[in-house]
Amino acid sequence: MYSLAQTLEVSTLKVSDIHTLYYEVSGKKDGSPVVFLHGGPGGGVDTTDRGFFNPDKYKIILFDQRGAGKSTPNASLEDNTTWDLVKDIEKLREHLKIEKWHVFGGSWGSTLSLAYAQSHPNRVKSLVLRGIFTLRNSELSFFYQDGASHIFPEAWDEYLAPIPESERHDMILAYHAQLNSVDEETRIKAAKAWAKWEMVTCKLYVDPAHVAHADDDKFANAFARIENHYFVNQGFMRDGQLLESQEIDKIRHIPTIVVQGRYDVVCPATTAYALKKVWPEITLHIVPDAGHSSREPGIEKLLVEATDSFAHL
Repeated sequence: MYSLAQTLEVSTLKVSDIHTLYYEVSGKKDGSPVVFLHGGPGGGVDTTDRGFFNPDKYKIILFDQRGAGKSTPNASLEDNTTWDLVKDIEKLREHLKIEKWHVFGGSWGSTLSLAYAQSHPNRVKSLVLRGIFTLRNSELSFFYQDGASHIFPEAWDEYLAPIPESERHDMILAYHAQLNSVDEETRIKAAKAWAKWEMVTCKLYVDPAHVAHADDDKFANAFARIENHYFVNQGFMRDGQLLESQEIDKIRHIPTIVVQGRYDVVCPATTAYALKKVWPEITLHIVPDAGHSSREPGIEKLLVEATDSFAHL
């Protein structure tokens, strides 16, 4: 990781009658522009996310997606879809007067990166993706219904706890009801349980400090509500849309590096492998001793190497 780039600008951009995005620009003023797309959806950015990019070569743009982080209104689900976010990325690019930029995204950020690139292929210089997630029903089922539960049974019990037994046949839908309850205590309790399940499972070795993020009411509420909103609506796209050959053909020319943890249970390697099969031109690294997080040492190293390799474009 690089030392954190110097801040050039911190501001907001109104993208609709409802939503205003927080964004920050750092690094080299006339550097090669790169936009960082955070995970979740609903996760928000952190200043340390700048560390994936050489500050002497990149102009680094970080922003919080609708309802996430410092964007307002917090945790809002109104007018919050994949395609609203794709439009927001374009509005931010135009606002910053950038012709083309590199796109970097992990987990949900990889989903959004693919959706954006397929919508605006001529605006993307390169893609660096991590923990591939394409929001197929099979992927959602593995993590939220029957799959990861076999690997983290004790954490799964805590995730099940807020949901009545009669509703556990569809955990995403059951959580949807509680995360949108009129009762604040019900909402926050469900949000923390939802967020904790992901925080526990996202690293090869469970990191108590990372799990503690789920105890933050504001973070958990936005993270859980927005994630669940997207998942209950199947990402507002066709099942498997991002992997369809006619969609991949739109971006086949874009230099792309994918970094995937072998033991990622949040976004299992099968999805990255499926992407490689339909798009053999990409470079796929499967890290043998890593889970889901971009902070896993092997993943972090390869992500930095990937951005270094594209800095000249």
